[in-house]
Amino acid sequence: MIDKRKTENLIYELLLALGENPEREGLKDTPMRVSNMLCEIFEKDEKETESFKKVFKEDFVSDGYVQVRDIPFYSFCEHHMLPFRGVAHIKYKPKSTFVIGISKLARIVNYFSKGLQVQERITSKVADFIFSNFPVKGVEVTLEAEHLCMTIRGARSVGSSTKTISSLGSLEDD
Repeated sequence: MIDKRKTENLIYELLLALGENPEREGLKDTPMRVSNMLCEIFEKDEKETESFKKVFKEDFVSDGYVQVRDIPFYSFCEHHMLPFRGVAHIKYKPKSTFVIGISKLARIVNYFSKGLQVQERITSKVADFIFSNFPVKGVEVTLEAEHLCMTIRGARSVGSSTKTISSLGSLEDD
């Protein structure tokens, strides 16, 4: 749980440290706005994952796989506290006649993207959650993202992207 009052005070102090006047018109509400933004981006409710676990029984047996592509996500680099954003692609092979509600896949990506992160961890946690909580034979999660810690500072490698892949089980036929 984020301490909103403490966060507001820290942002106020940060503005002072940056040589700004936190009392000037354009910055008066900035500590409150930044605190609200941090709560929105970083807080996650563990109970939320229960709503992700909905599956649907279908009257067919699939020998293929399901793929949802270009799920947008964003997170914050835990090393530099700068954002990174990109898209996730999830492929899974259903077990039996159950399929995952596809909107759940986007919700899972969004949930594990919250907080200070590294892209590799998000990729791994999404794959592990799907494999552990749904009737799937296999899952592959790919995240492609642009990291501002690499493009606007340091290496300044504008246009570069990072791709991470995590696979569990098998997407191949037995």
